[in-house]
Amino acid sequence: MATASRSPSSDAAGRVAARAGGRPAPRRRRAGAPLLVGLAAAPLLLYLFAPIAGLILRTTSTVWAAYACCPQAILALRLSLVTATISLVISVLLGTPAAYWLAHHRFRGQQAVETLIDLPLVLPPAAAGLALLLLFGQQGMGAWLTQHGLRISLTPAAVVMAQVFVASPFYVRQARSGFEAVPRELRLASATLGAGTLRTFFAVTVPLARHALFAGAVMTWARALGEFGATLVFAGAFPGRTETMPIAIYTAGTTNLPAAIALAATLVVVSFGVIVLVRHLAGRAVELAPMP
Repeated sequence: MATASRSPSSDAAGRVAARAGGRPAPRRRRAGAPLLVGLAAAPLLLYLFAPIAGLILRTTSTVWAAYACCPQAILALRLSLVTATISLVISVLLGTPAAYWLAHHRFRGQQAVETLIDLPLVLPPAAAGLALLLLFGQQGMGAWLTQHGLRISLTPAAVVMAQVFVASPFYVRQARSGFEAVPRELRLASATLGAGTLRTFFAVTVPLARHALFAGAVMTWARALGEFGATLVFAGAFPGRTETMPIAIYTAGTTNLPAAIALAATLVVVSFGVIVLVRHLAGRAVELAPMP
C-alpha cells in the first residue's frame, strides 16, 4: 500500500510540536502578552500624562482669557513659533549634508566630529548660552561685529542661534540613521543608470529616508520651541523682542503663578496641536508619494 509523502513543512511542524510536548501554545497566553506589556508601560505613560493633565485642568477660562490672550503673551508665542520654524529650516539645510557625510564616509577623526555634534545634547543649556555669549557677545566677536553695524547678542537672531545650537543635533542623528538605512546597492544602481550624486540623493536617498528625516524635523522643532536656558543667557528676556514663550512662563512664575499656568497650558496645547497636524500631513504625503 502506498504511503502519503510528507512535506518538509509538516515535518518541521511536527518537530516543533514534539519539542513543545506535542501541544501547541495556548492562544490565551499569546493574546495576553500585549496586555502585560501595556500594563508595564502604564506607569510611565501615567507619569507623563498626569502633570500635563493637571496643568490643563488648573487653567480656567477666566484665567486663560486674562493672561494668555494679553498682547505680551501673544508676542511671546508668535516669537517662539517663528524662531522655532526658522531654526528648523537652518537645522535641515546645515544638518542634512553633515548627516549624509557621516553616514556614507569614513575618515580620520570621525569619532571626534560625532562627539562634537552630540555634545549639545548633554551640555547644560545655560552653559551653551554662556558659550555663545562669550563667542558672539561684546567680549568676543560681538565687539568687532558691532563696529560693522551688526549685533547678535540680545537680539532675535540670538534666539535662533541658541535654538539651532541645542536642537540641530536631534535632526542630524535621525537623518544619519535614515541615510545609513538606505541600501548601498540602490545608490550604486542609480549611479549606474547615469544619475549624478545630487539626483540620486533627491530621487533615491531622500524618499527612502523620509520617515527618519521627518522624525528628526519634528523633534528639532519641538526642542527649539521649548528652548529656555541657552536663549535666556544669550538673547535675554526683552518683552516683544527676545522673550519667547518659555521665558515668559519663567518670568510670570516668579510673580504671578496663575499667569504662568495659563501661559504654560497655552504652549502645551499649541505644541501638541502643531505636532499632531504635522504628523497627519506628513503621513498623508508619505502615503501619496511614489516609491523610487
